[in-house]
Amino acid sequence: TKVQIGNHTVGGEQFSVMAGPCAVESYQQLAETAAAVKQSGAHILRGGIFKPRTSPYSFQGSGVEGLEIMQAVSAEFDLPCITEVMDTDDIEAVLDGVDAIQVGARNMQNFRLLRAVGESGKPVLLKRGIAAKVDELLLAAEYILDAGNPNVILCERGIRTYETATRNTLDLNAVAYLKQRSHLPVIVDPSHGTGVREFVAPLARAAAAVGADGIMVEVHHNPEKALSDGHQSLYPKQFTELMQQVTAIAEIMGRTI
Repeated sequence: TKVQIGNHTVGGEQFSVMAGPCAVESYQQLAETAAAVKQSGAHILRGGIFKPRTSPYSFQGSGVEGLEIMQAVSAEFDLPCITEVMDTDDIEAVLDGVDAIQVGARNMQNFRLLRAVGESGKPVLLKRGIAAKVDELLLAAEYILDAGNPNVILCERGIRTYETATRNTLDLNAVAYLKQRSHLPVIVDPSHGTGVREFVAPLARAAAAVGADGIMVEVHHNPEKALSDGHQSLYPKQFTELMQQVTAIAEIMGRTI
């Protein structure tokens, strides 16, 4: 299956790169980051406007104001955009403003939300839950497909194990398994998969080598001042280097970027 997000196709011969900040904070922040990732070759702009956070005291996102910023920046830089929805009520708000919807790890088994995004018809990026088996991810995708939406992308973003050296354990076994068992495109999120800036590039390279259809990477023009996940966000220069490395590996795998 190939999924069209704006002017870009996920799946097939092209290796897709989604990049941008964890959260939309301001027009300047998103515009500077969008300019950097586009110059380096990213295809899709990511950015959260509704932020599910473990702590209720952490930054929860900029909401509708953030959506307006994302729309403006997406149009300015001709980058299709993707953002996460947390609730069925969020879908109508973002429907006309974004090119694709993300269902995050915490909502992978929110079945009402899955059916609602399926009924929306928008392309959906479905992230694996932190304790979900691969078959449970596939069944969650079936909720979206069964609701009439064939435009589903699976995302491996790391699972919680006994290991505490990194934020999560990025399960690249799952990518190979999903590519064998499913017709849906599979991308990898090494930012959440590791939670450590220095490990993002190595795991992104591994994702390309194992046969993933793309990656989703957090990039921020000034990570030290990021309101969300700055510790795992790449500097623009690091993202440029990552793109050069991933391009070389993708070509070996018969892909283009």
